[in-house]
Amino acid sequence: MLKYISFFAILFLFVSCESETQDEKSSYPTHYESSEGMETATYQQTIDYYITLAREFPEINIHTIGKTDSGLPLHTVTFNPDGDFNYENIRKEKSIILINNGIHPGESDGIDATMMLYRDLATGKLEMPKNTVLVTIPIYNVGGSLNRNSTTRANQNGPAAYGFRGNARNYDLNRDFIKMDTQNAKTFAQIFHMVKPDVFMDNHVSNGADYQYVLTHLFTQHNKLGGEMGEYLHDTLMPSLENSLAEKEWDITPYVNVFNRPPEQGFSQFMDYPRYSTGYTTLWSTLGLMVETHMLKPYKQRVEGTYDLMQSLIKVVETEHDNIKSLRKRTLESNLDLNEYYFNWQVDTTQSSTLNFKGFEAERPVSEVTGLPRLKYNRDKPFTKETVYNDYFYPADTVEVPDAYIVKKSWRGVIERLDVNKIQYFPIEKDTTLSVEAYKIANYDTRNSPYEGHYLHSNTQVEKSIKKVHFREGDLLVPTHQPGIRYLLETLEPQGADSFFNWNFFDTVLQRKEGFSPYVFEDVALEMLEKDSLLLQEFEAKKEAELNFANNWYAQLNWIFERSVHFEEAYLTYPIYRVAKGSDASGLLPD
Repeated sequence: MLKYISFFAILFLFVSCESETQDEKSSYPTHYESSEGMETATYQQTIDYYITLAREFPEINIHTIGKTDSGLPLHTVTFNPDGDFNYENIRKEKSIILINNGIHPGESDGIDATMMLYRDLATGKLEMPKNTVLVTIPIYNVGGSLNRNSTTRANQNGPAAYGFRGNARNYDLNRDFIKMDTQNAKTFAQIFHMVKPDVFMDNHVSNGADYQYVLTHLFTQHNKLGGEMGEYLHDTLMPSLENSLAEKEWDITPYVNVFNRPPEQGFSQFMDYPRYSTGYTTLWSTLGLMVETHMLKPYKQRVEGTYDLMQSLIKVVETEHDNIKSLRKRTLESNLDLNEYYFNWQVDTTQSSTLNFKGFEAERPVSEVTGLPRLKYNRDKPFTKETVYNDYFYPADTVEVPDAYIVKKSWRGVIERLDVNKIQYFPIEKDTTLSVEAYKIANYDTRNSPYEGHYLHSNTQVEKSIKKVHFREGDLLVPTHQPGIRYLLETLEPQGADSFFNWNFFDTVLQRKEGFSPYVFEDVALEMLEKDSLLLQEFEAKKEAELNFANNWYAQLNWIFERSVHFEEAYLTYPIYRVAKGSDASGLLPD
């Protein structure tokens, strides 16, 4: 009898231990969960976790792709209940959500939340979507993630340690989607054009004020997105997500776009220019969303909020699957026939929305540090106040869409970026002279301090003319009638906020390469004035109107030199040319 008792006791112990092992295995705890919400996973822990999930679940695939400035690759992790990871096949039937995490690795909420989301979908804790496939970049800023510390997020409430905002070359990757100074950005473009997502989501953490919300959202600006898609984003997708979260008792508000002032005084929507992730993805009519959790809230709350928001987004996309697919298809097709394009968006003060904003009373006590009034939020005095939210914008500038651009083959940096973004172009087959639209740079401003490795231009103004230009065999004819039409307009029209011109790709044309010796040119200038009465009349009028000019002999000679045959054509000539619709040059475009 004792032997039987011992046998069954050992058997029970064995089965019990096996059961505990199986339960532990099936739960697949993340590092964040194992630390009870106090820590975020390292880069290697994150990749290893997804490798484990991919090994255990046929619905999950992890793929190594491209380079980063750190020397380590980027990864994509795909969740598809059908186990098909061919994106060409997927997009025929399903909607695709691309989730980007760790663009600023100190803002790590999405890194941990997405690991749990994938696991819970795979293990059946969450219902698997039927019409939606998830693709995530586990940690986009690999170099920043490896630069782990506990101090650089001065105001953030956890986790215990995290990555750094700058990448391996100290670039802020959320300013690099157009200029593409980094390997990270080039690989992101490779991923984006491979996946072709319907919805893009970028997980962040932010703070410009104190308020009650854990979650804020930053949708791409709906007027800039434009047309049916802009209306759908503003009137359907955004409120649907807000309502889904409200059902789970999560309050959410638009991103609080203020710095060191009470938000209830009113604030405007953030303008996501193409340098930013959602601004870039919008150029291909992808619905874009940034999540900005509030850095003053506990880390555990922020991760849970991000998890629930992603779950709600999946639910909305599942419900709206057919609508989103058909809407994007119509928009991409209609973009091909654009006649005008809009730039330089400004806040429209004639329209606004009203938020029932949940904040804390702002007080202005005397600072014990400076002895001057400071801003302090009193969390013992919460409120809900009607707050003006300026979420309507209008374009200050409009440009006619050309049939094509001509990019000379010498501008390799531009061509490289066209290639990365899958832009189609056709080499000119033989040397030829064409009548094209040309820009002269009339005016521009330049930053006095460096910004992400550049001295960025802004407020660029151009003068347009028709001129005959000689092109060589191998120069590139770039038609606008293609999916990347908005990308071409934003980058090749110099007045665009994130144009290649404004990002200093063409600064060599802003400097004269040839000059004159005054003692020699004096005689040439005199001969010009004697032969050209209109030039002389203009010259004398300028001296009479401008005292400084009249008293500056070099300025006078230079003015005449700039109107001579000796003055170089390249100076201030924008080296990208436009092929007007219906022009003779249009005949070079393939049918």
